[in-house]
This record gives sequence, structure tokens and C-alpha cells, in this order.
Amino acid sequence: MSRIGKRPISVPKQVTLTINGQQVIVKGPKGELSRVLPPEVVVEQDGETVNVKRASESRTARQRHGLCRTLVFNMVEGVSNGFERRLEIQGVGYRAAVQGTNLVLNVGYSKPVEMIPPEGIRVAVENNTNVIISGIDKEIVGNMAAKVRAVRPPEPYKGKGIRYQGEVVRRKAGKTGKGGKK
Repeated sequence: MSRIGKRPISVPKQVTLTINGQQVIVKGPKGELSRVLPPEVVVEQDGETVNVKRASESRTARQRHGLCRTLVFNMVEGVSNGFERRLEIQGVGYRAAVQGTNLVLNVGYSKPVEMIPPEGIRVAVENNTNVIISGIDKEIVGNMAAKVRAVRPPEPYKGKGIRYQGEVVRRKAGKTGKGGKK
């Protein structure tokens, strides 16, 4: 049995979880999320805990058991606490700013790159070089952070670019010089 899938999910007091067949709706202080789960899993609620179980012992049911438990757990966590991804911008003249709700990146291209965040995602900038992406849906927050990083990924020679906070970029040694000894 899946080690992740068999762990029960505890639902906080301020969060309500509704199950309509295969659709799971979670409401909390930060907002509301819903998701339709595949028919291979069954979601059962007993009081303060929620269990995700397999409908059968087929291969696809075993594969999706832990995934669906994690998806429901992330929905509960998102509506109660929310999720956040932090990015750092490194490089001379590289900076970020927020105009309205849009993120504007100046990262060495001829024109600034403007990114429009999806519905329910908030973008903030600290000290012109730290970008904070937050929201209640972990999947959308992670995708937005990956798209921002993809604008200028960190390069291995000088380390310039956009990276996740705490990400370690392996550095390469550049060319040491022209020609050898004569």
C-alpha cells in the first residue's frame, strides 16, 4: 500500500471539506478550491480527518493513490495557510517591479519582460531583486514561479539570472587564457 496514500489528512477547524462523488470542494479563510479526482480513488471523511482510499487494486489505482492524497492535502493546506515561492534576481542592472498586478522584469534584454499573473496569484517585489509569488493553489504558484525563472535561468559562468531562493547553481571555470607556453 502507498505510504503517502494511507496517511490520514487532518482538517483544521476553519476549513470545510465537501465531497460530491469524485469532486472535492475545500473552503477556508483564504479562499475556495475544488478538484475532480479520478474514479480509481475514493475520498471518505470522518469528523476531523479525511482518508483517500483505492476503489480497486488495479495498477492505475495504486499509481494515483498517493497522488490524490497529496492533492487533497495541498488543497486543505492552501485554503488555510497558502503557498509562497521566492525567487532571487542576480546580475548587474537586473531588477523587477510590480506595475498594477503585472510583474515587469529587466534582465538584460532590449525590452522589459512583462508577465501577467493568473487568477488568484499575488506577486510582490522586495529590494528590486526578490520576487515573492503567493496564492492558495500550489500547482499554479509553482508554475508561475517556473515561468518567471525561465525568462532568464541562472547561467553557470557568472551566476547571473533568476533563481529560486536557496537554489545552488553549479559554477564552471571559464577559459583560462589564449594559447599555451612556447
